[in-house]
Amino acid sequence: MAELRFDGRVVIVTGAGGGLGRSHALFFGSRGASVVVNDLGASHTGEGASSRAADVVVEEIRAAGGKAVPNYDSVLDGDKIVETAMKAFGRIDIIINNAGILKDVSFARMTDEQWDLIFQVHVKGAYKVLKAAWPIFRQQKFGRIINTSQANYSAAKLSLVALTRTLALEGKKDNIHSNVIAPMAASRMTETILPPDMLASLKPEMVTPLVAYLCHESTTENGSLFEVGAGFIGKLRWERTGGHGFPIDKTLLPEHIQENWSKITDFEDGRATHPDSTQESMEGIMANFENVSDPKAKL
Repeated sequence: MAELRFDGRVVIVTGAGGGLGRSHALFFGSRGASVVVNDLGASHTGEGASSRAADVVVEEIRAAGGKAVPNYDSVLDGDKIVETAMKAFGRIDIIINNAGILKDVSFARMTDEQWDLIFQVHVKGAYKVLKAAWPIFRQQKFGRIINTSQANYSAAKLSLVALTRTLALEGKKDNIHSNVIAPMAASRMTETILPPDMLASLKPEMVTPLVAYLCHESTTENGSLFEVGAGFIGKLRWERTGGHGFPIDKTLLPEHIQENWSKITDFEDGRATHPDSTQESMEGIMANFENVSDPKAKL
């Protein structure tokens, strides 16, 4: 099969000093892309800073004959990361928002500061990088975006799914494609919560090929969410039951809902749908505007 190359493309990988980010950076470097290796050098919980993590990956790419430069800024300074790419290579084609921290505590034990920090890094950080690069993507009529979502940071990461869907819609006319991966891979963060035998099967190198495929200029996939890990790749989608419409000219009571609960929640009756746009998500409600009661019928 023909090799998918990225010659002439410039890739920013955040959190690229280890784990998934390092794997992505090395792969793109090996396929001809120029890589901005961003890593603040903090611990997996977000403390400290060091240039070593990014420097080591840059040297690995260069030693293999690739092109790369380091960047040590926080993703909250996304404009500085983008500036590094523009100064070094003169353009940006691909952004892989991979940077993250882990505050693996239960909701009951979580502090306000921990909650805020997760959102700052995972959501605002991704926003800041994308916001700085978006005008460049629009001007050159090309851009590929991969955001990273994982269950450990559920609220913050679902925000990234929603953001990606919006970017996919707004960027489509300018050939800017945005997708989300929900990876399971061995890293500094997952090694604190997964057993060694499982980690051995969760190589980051089994996630990176999907990222590369989604970023290639020949790929048309846009606005999608994929689970990936240990050699498995699957696409996720929203599913909605056929539901039940109540007459809009009658008072609706909790008892009416109780009586029809099996219809409201039934995914197996052949009426389930998979809304993929705002218009499709509103179809059930819009159709029910015409649902006027028969005086002889029950709700």
